[in-house]
Amino acid sequence: MKRYDPIKVEAKWQRIWQEEQTYRAVDGDASRPKMYVAEMFPYPSGLGLHVGHVRNFTIVDVLARFYRQQGYNVLRPIGWDNFGLPAENYAIKTGASPKVTTTQNIANFKKQYQRLGMAVDWSREINTSAPEYYRWTQWCFEQLYKHGLAYRKESYQWWCPVDKTVLANEQVEGGKCWRCGSEVEKKKMKQWFFKITDYADELLDELDRIDWPAKVKTMQRNWIGRSQGAEVEFAVDGSDHLIKVFTTRPDTLFGATFLVLAPEHKLVREITTDEQKDSVSAYCEQAMRRSEIERQGDKEKTGVFTGAHAINPATGAKMPIWIADYVLGNYGEGAVMAVPAHDERDYEFAGKYKLPVVKVIDPTEDIDDDDLIDFYDGEGTLINSGDFNGVSTSDAREQIVAWLEERGIGRSKVTYKMRDWLISRQRYWGAPIPIIHCPHCGEVPVPEEDLPVKLPDIDDYQPSGDGQSPLAKVKSWVNVACPKCGRPAKRETDTMDSYACSSWYLFRYTSAGDNQRAWDKDKADYWCPLDYYVGGDHAVAHLLYFRFWTKFFADHGYLGFSEPVKRLLYNGYINAPDGLKMSKSKGNVIDPLDVIDSGYGADTLRTYEMFIAPSRWRQQY
Repeated sequence: MKRYDPIKVEAKWQRIWQEEQTYRAVDGDASRPKMYVAEMFPYPSGLGLHVGHVRNFTIVDVLARFYRQQGYNVLRPIGWDNFGLPAENYAIKTGASPKVTTTQNIANFKKQYQRLGMAVDWSREINTSAPEYYRWTQWCFEQLYKHGLAYRKESYQWWCPVDKTVLANEQVEGGKCWRCGSEVEKKKMKQWFFKITDYADELLDELDRIDWPAKVKTMQRNWIGRSQGAEVEFAVDGSDHLIKVFTTRPDTLFGATFLVLAPEHKLVREITTDEQKDSVSAYCEQAMRRSEIERQGDKEKTGVFTGAHAINPATGAKMPIWIADYVLGNYGEGAVMAVPAHDERDYEFAGKYKLPVVKVIDPTEDIDDDDLIDFYDGEGTLINSGDFNGVSTSDAREQIVAWLEERGIGRSKVTYKMRDWLISRQRYWGAPIPIIHCPHCGEVPVPEEDLPVKLPDIDDYQPSGDGQSPLAKVKSWVNVACPKCGRPAKRETDTMDSYACSSWYLFRYTSAGDNQRAWDKDKADYWCPLDYYVGGDHAVAHLLYFRFWTKFFADHGYLGFSEPVKRLLYNGYINAPDGLKMSKSKGNVIDPLDVIDSGYGADTLRTYEMFIAPSRWRQQY
């Protein structure tokens, strides 16, 4: 018997599939059920796909093939996430244009993908760095801008000194840049944001209704971090300044004995006395070099006195105002009313700096003598609280808020840990932000008929480090006429975070090649929501942003659904021979073609990968 030659047999059938377009999906076919399955699309680097990708992609392929055999109309597309730092950093290092290197990388990825025998509809292939794609990314930006959900403001942001760009909160991991691993710092800059916080409640509440891994949903719940409480105004003694504080325990207001501000708080410089300016300035400078995770994780709390005092609106007592790095500028109002008798963190701080402690809760639960502690953060009955003495803490929360509202010094409020999505990048290789700055008209969106705003070809990709992208050096591109008044104006030189490109690509697959719109609503509504989406990375970045854009476009009539993915599958990752996670950045990858060409073939590799661990999908047959 002739020996089976996988290379020859697989090549034959892969050629037939391409010629006959075997896996081409049919839009709007009402004669059979549809099935839309996709993986998180890959970022094409020079190293190509590795066997870790193969497992993830093969799971998608098995699902696509299974449902096709069951008579479903299956859409199983592929595309390339092509903008971002890796390609630009490679260009800086080698002198090769990222446009050239990413084109080469895509060709290599596509070759690997086809050799693996993936059942892909290649007619829908997309590339996020192609002008015909990012034209519509820019259109998406302008829709958000038109409805007040894209805006620019100045604030402290994470800055990577190696990549020389700002980073979103989601891109800082353990105080380090998610790409290069270097320590990040804070820098005050004017940046563009998407107002994802307007959708915080919807993003949180609808997690209960989607079939996603519990781990991913928990991460999103914690990241959004909704808290119900009250905003209380504290007057600064001897000045007109008011400090707003968010608290989830307004029932403890009578026990507040000092205020603590974040080092980033806007009033730090205004209220600090001359005697304390040097020590406060030094402390704040040091604190803002540290990540939020480090600041919150410290067991020993540190702080510095401003020399100023606030007035407790409930008692009229003067309260010293301190600065401490355990208070974060991006949560609540960046200020805390410290109640050391009923909060462990405040108690430790008060003990260290010998600040007063006033008990205002009489515990209702029985506490054994052996369990006695010097602070109590549970429920009970109010004491030392004026007219509210004897009221239960649960009732007192509502009554004290009402009392504050009557006097105009407080109100009920919900706050969130999640901040708005920072999308500015001071780099070249990204979709240009389609805004023109006119001295007379202000911010002017580029007219839709003039999109895309194309990236110019440049030779120097090196970011300056002064907060401007390399595009700022291209005067012929920057200097334009204002679309409104025709007078001299300048283009925005920041580019968009590459996550903007991936916040809508799964809709583009339904209308790839359409040069009249980002997607056809009828086609998107036929195929979407996705039935299966495979990949669990970026739980509080891509997966959160994708949900946000879906809800926005549904609200404005571009989509007929508000959640983009029915079922999310996450199947972990593959370790490399060195015991670490297989990753291009770690240089420990194995090329699937090395396995295929050693005589095993693609089917053997795919089968092996499917049986090395359970695959967590829910059968629908």
